[in-house]
Amino acid sequence: MRLSLFILGIFGAIICTEKPAEAQSYPWCAYYNMGGFGGATNCGFATWQQCQAAISGVGGSCGANPMYQPQRGMYLSTRPPSRDRYRY
Repeated sequence: MRLSLFILGIFGAIICTEKPAEAQSYPWCAYYNMGGFGGATNCGFATWQQCQAAISGVGGSCGANPMYQPQRGMYLSTRPPSRDRYRY
């Protein structure tokens, strides 16, 4: 009984500490042409070269992902740096 409660507690702690899944957005899409009637779109490429390799021999084109939003990172301050590093 104690062992099962201990295992249940461990599983509960693992589930509570994991991050939720996030959708990945990549900057490049492959647009496949299927006989001139439109086709599939795959927006899972991090580089233009990956996209070009995917469509080589199959046909299609690569373009920017219109839904791509880069991850927010550190931003530069718009405040100019202070002249004196140490104030007395």
